[in-house]
Amino acid sequence: MAAFNFYETEETAMSQGGQLAIAVVEPVAGVRLNLEDRLGPSVTGFDTIEQVLPQLNGTATVIVLGPSCSDASILGTVERMLSSRPDVGVVLVADELSTTILQLALRSGVKDVLTLQGDTLQIVEAIERVGVGLSNGAQPAAPAGQAMGGIPAGGDAGGGNARVTTVFSTKGGSGKSVLAVNLAVVLAEQSDGPVCLVDADLQFGDVAVMMKLAPVHTVVDAVSNIDHLDTQLLESLLATHEPSGLRILPAPLEPAFADQIGANDMITMIQILRRFCSHVVIDTPAYLNDVVLGLVEESDDVLLVAGMDIPNIKNVKIGLQTLRLLNTPMEKLRLVLNRANSKVKLDIGGVERTLQVSAEALIPSDVVVPQSVNKGVPFVLSHPKSGVAKSVRALAESLVGADAESRRFHG
Repeated sequence: MAAFNFYETEETAMSQGGQLAIAVVEPVAGVRLNLEDRLGPSVTGFDTIEQVLPQLNGTATVIVLGPSCSDASILGTVERMLSSRPDVGVVLVADELSTTILQLALRSGVKDVLTLQGDTLQIVEAIERVGVGLSNGAQPAAPAGQAMGGIPAGGDAGGGNARVTTVFSTKGGSGKSVLAVNLAVVLAEQSDGPVCLVDADLQFGDVAVMMKLAPVHTVVDAVSNIDHLDTQLLESLLATHEPSGLRILPAPLEPAFADQIGANDMITMIQILRRFCSHVVIDTPAYLNDVVLGLVEESDDVLLVAGMDIPNIKNVKIGLQTLRLLNTPMEKLRLVLNRANSKVKLDIGGVERTLQVSAEALIPSDVVVPQSVNKGVPFVLSHPKSGVAKSVRALAESLVGADAESRRFHG
């Protein structure tokens, strides 16, 4: 019987003696050999999952299941195995993604599901991601009916009290997405529980690009499973920004997918995220539609981002008027003036009088902002001592403080 070869990356070299075993399990020889060739000489092939079990010796091991392993009986064996093996993680490579396969695999404890026809690099990255989690002492896979982190499937963690903050602007180029990304990263650093950033700019979302992520799953996958979506399934679809631990639900990869996603779908996702996150940040497009209005209504805070120029202020004023007409509670709106120190002959006090709202946060202009965007590294991480990073941290602290006050008042 085949013995394991070992795979090493910079991350795994720092733990588990640098060893990560990778097993490819697929009964169809041609498909198995194809996967082995794609993944390189460090993998070991097996016909069945039962052949792998005797080889497990406590070394961190990632099992890559081929398409023939997508049936319930094999995944049932995987589920029983993972319940007592924190040193083992599983990735499924299926012929195609379907709702049935995705649900069955994720409920069995499989960490990721990809397609056989997909990019080999994505499979390799999934293996490394799962492997690093095992090397860092990941918890045993949750038993059936229970999500990661001990959250019951469909149940609450913290009673569904996560605070939801929507970042919105009525004018493109206001810095809305940059603010959403950096704010979410700060909240992830400060929070005990998970923090999730949702990219609800469904046509042209940039969150993944700004964080240098190549997401496997997007909002589209969540919507495809909306009738069966629970905490376990939704959490499994989130990408992770490793430097901060921030969880991310990226926007669709193609603008055409936006037409498939309605306001009720997005609200359902946010309500599920509330169950296991401590804070949810939502980035939105720079216009009002049913999805945005639904998210504004669902949110605890709405950060209205305005740039320091006349067209921007004019659009923000129109947006405020619209929200007032729709009976949006004004107490949830927080005006954020971006590039507030720009010498453009606009007075902050004059802007506040025009909008009839006091600015809650002043974000200064700084060259580190475009530099960080181009590098795909949030400036709160790359330049934590900069004035712009300090202003975002202060904004995050005000949101956390408001959340604590709200819990005290309603508790």
